[in-house]
Amino acid sequence: MSLSLPEGDGPLRRERLRTARLYFVCDARPQTDLERLLRAALTGGADIVQLREKELGRVEIERAAETFRRVADTFSALFVLNDDPELARACDADGVHVGQDDVSAEQARELLGPDAVVGLSTHSEEQIAASAGRPVDYISVGPIWETPTKEGRPGTGLDLIREAAEIATRPWFAIGGIDPGNAYEVASAGAERLCVVRAIRDAENPRAAATTLFGAVDPAARAERGS
Repeated sequence: MSLSLPEGDGPLRRERLRTARLYFVCDARPQTDLERLLRAALTGGADIVQLREKELGRVEIERAAETFRRVADTFSALFVLNDDPELARACDADGVHVGQDDVSAEQARELLGPDAVVGLSTHSEEQIAASAGRPVDYISVGPIWETPTKEGRPGTGLDLIREAAEIATRPWFAIGGIDPGNAYEVASAGAERLCVVRAIRDAENPRAAATTLFGAVDPAARAERGS
């Protein structure tokens, strides 16, 4: 039986989102064992996991989603699916993340209802500002540096992170080329939340990588550092 949040628990989802600091995005078939990888990421500090799969068919995505849902429930984490609101509902996800060129945030909200979490990618100051008037719960900002997971999209640099810290009205996650070696630089630019793919997925020790990334934006750790 699914342990996902029932209808009507939108406020609990949004409270989990508000306190989230580390967002891990992963495909359905990483090079290592999926459940072990998700557990390592969440044990290390990830609060949200997203299933982002561009190559496989629906059956394989739904099979992977069962693992995402089960592990997320174990850690009281949010589970989000990329791109497809209808598939997100079928997979019992807490919500969906859409890009600027995908199904619109408005369509996603209409399909999933008021209790779902809807996220939106932003790549410019204008898109960040526009998100304030759209039915989204959070945004991602970037990619800061060019990354193969966002092929063809140039890096925005840290200036956009500084801008987001000033104007964003929703919880937001810095994304794009972030790893344990530069996470503190991103945090110093104003990011309070990070979103990563390769930094955890491809790490020799995913749990240690997640711990370092989380530490860069953890409020308690930042207070100790005086940042």
